[in-house]
Parts: sequence; C-alpha cells; structure tokens
Amino acid sequence: MVSEKMTKVLALYNEGLSLYKNRKFVEAKANFQKALEIEPNDGPSLLYIERCDDYIADPPPEDWDGVYNMKTK
Repeated sequence: MVSEKMTKVLALYNEGLSLYKNRKFVEAKANFQKALEIEPNDGPSLLYIERCDDYIADPPPEDWDGVYNMKTK
C-alpha cells in the first residue's frame, strides 16, 4: 500500500512529467520541487529538476521527442 505522502509525491511527479513532455520546463521544475518538499530523497524528481534546468538554459530543438541526450559521460 502506498502512503498518503507518496501518493502526493507521485501526483506532483506525474504532473511534472506531463509538463516536461510538453516543453513547459519552468512549470515542470516547480512540480518536481514541490515533490521534493514532501520527500527530499525522491531521486526521479531530483533528476528531472536537473534536466529542466538544462532545457531552460538551452531549449531542445522544435522536433524534440522527449528523449534527454546526455551532454557528458
């Protein structure tokens, strides 16, 4: 059974992921940050905050398919 806390984290994460896929990186980042306020060790939210920061600084091409391309190894 999923705790109420994790249910909230999942809802924020899923909404953030939807925003991310729709190129709304600032809004997506805000959702992932809210998830971290509830669960500071949420790895997926931490990862997507980094990706949002990358795409806010350097947006993906118009034909972006949602796949993140690592810049360094």
